[in-house]
Amino acid sequence: MSRFRRANHGNTFFFTVVSYHRRPILCDAVIRTALREAIQSVRRIQPFAIDGWVLLPDHLHCIWTLPPDDTDFSQRWLQIKHRVSYTCGDLYRVRGSDAAVRRGESTIWQRRFWEHQIRSEADMQCHMDYIHFNPVKHGHVAMAAEWPYSTFWRYAKAGIYAADWGGRPEIERLDVE
Repeated sequence: MSRFRRANHGNTFFFTVVSYHRRPILCDAVIRTALREAIQSVRRIQPFAIDGWVLLPDHLHCIWTLPPDDTDFSQRWLQIKHRVSYTCGDLYRVRGSDAAVRRGESTIWQRRFWEHQIRSEADMQCHMDYIHFNPVKHGHVAMAAEWPYSTFWRYAKAGIYAADWGGRPEIERLDVE
């Protein structure tokens, strides 16, 4: 069994969460709605700020800032994934592995997620660029501004990104992944 080490200090984190077998279901209206409601419910109980977000068909990336001295993002993700699975599970159920069936696991989400602690302003900017450029990187749109499921416009309206930032020529300039 793998032993994953989780960050246990600081309070701003970048996450990647993937759908089960990378099924392209996360942008479906019913999942988007369930995800929004799950996040709102969890934030009422365990607050956190969403600094950056992109939802793609088979995965999502986001940056959260948790309250000071709180690093329990695992419980938050557990609750969010559980709520979405409970709401949408019957619509998206597929035959999982025998082990997953024995554990009663959903087939909406991959079991784990990836996290990275944001360590500096430069690290934050790099990960924000990565989040907002991801739909272009994966060929869903030609420019970041064209993707409807991200926080790109929040930052463009604040003057942090130009409205035409993140077009295909940016591929040559961005040092991501």
